[in-house]
Amino acid sequence: MIELREVGKRYGDVAAVGGVSLQVEPASITVLVGASGSGKSTLLRLINRLIELDSGQILLDGADIRDGPAEQLRRRIGYVIQSTGLFPHWSVARNIATVPRLLGWPAAEIDGRVDELLELLGLDPAQFRGRYPHQLSGGQQQRVGVARALAARPSVLLMDEPFAALDPLTRQTLQRELLRIQQALQTTVVLVTHDVDEALLLGRQIVLLDQGRVVQAGTPRQLLLEPASERVSSFFGAGALEMRQLEFRSVAEIMQTGEAADGPALRPEDSLQQALTAFLSSRSERLPVADHAGRSLGVVRFVDLLDPPR
Repeated sequence: MIELREVGKRYGDVAAVGGVSLQVEPASITVLVGASGSGKSTLLRLINRLIELDSGQILLDGADIRDGPAEQLRRRIGYVIQSTGLFPHWSVARNIATVPRLLGWPAAEIDGRVDELLELLGLDPAQFRGRYPHQLSGGQQQRVGVARALAARPSVLLMDEPFAALDPLTRQTLQRELLRIQQALQTTVVLVTHDVDEALLLGRQIVLLDQGRVVQAGTPRQLLLEPASERVSSFFGAGALEMRQLEFRSVAEIMQTGEAADGPALRPEDSLQQALTAFLSSRSERLPVADHAGRSLGVVRFVDLLDPPR
């Protein structure tokens, strides 16, 4: 677990981060969002001591991150940035092996880890381990950057706008890859993004920052359906808010009992977004709801989907 207690960082008279308290659960993805200058990247860099905090305390697994050398801490924490930061004159294999070499791993173990990570990230080791960064596409470079960050098996992975410079298709692919890898490795991820859709897709916890302070922290559902203020609602986009809410509300919330309907059956746990797709495909005004055994539970009306109760 990562725990931030009243963390502060100032640059002259300006508080880049002002009294932030936050818990990041292990084996989860926490996403930091906010406008430019809100303190997202500063907060991320405080966690691995790329910059030092002025006040407060940051605990990693119960220990203060300042208890030992900063270099030792950083070798326990993976770090991925937008530009990948790959060494241009080093091969893919050598780039990935950077931290294991610093830690003195045996050569055979390093080679095995390089191949393991390349395979995990969808890059054929025989084809890619000897290439150089300029021989890779942007998406491939970013995959290698993630592999390098994971090489020494860190429990924590920090990611600062990792997919911002990629085209939309590559970005979506790597977002799905990150979810798959995080679930497989159970790594604790803290990710900075300015993209609301990316935050909603990836985050188990989303933290909205403004002027170095936490406006609201919670699950995607909580921020969409229970915004703490008008600022939270406006950040997530008034025009698209209703559609986003459909992803986090269930059929059970608007189901009516005692009625019957024909058409493809919905499950009570299906999202309203899934229900909308079924309505559009079937062109029905009402659809049945059934359990996994096929037993009828009720009906959902299209009109209620358009204006679901709060």
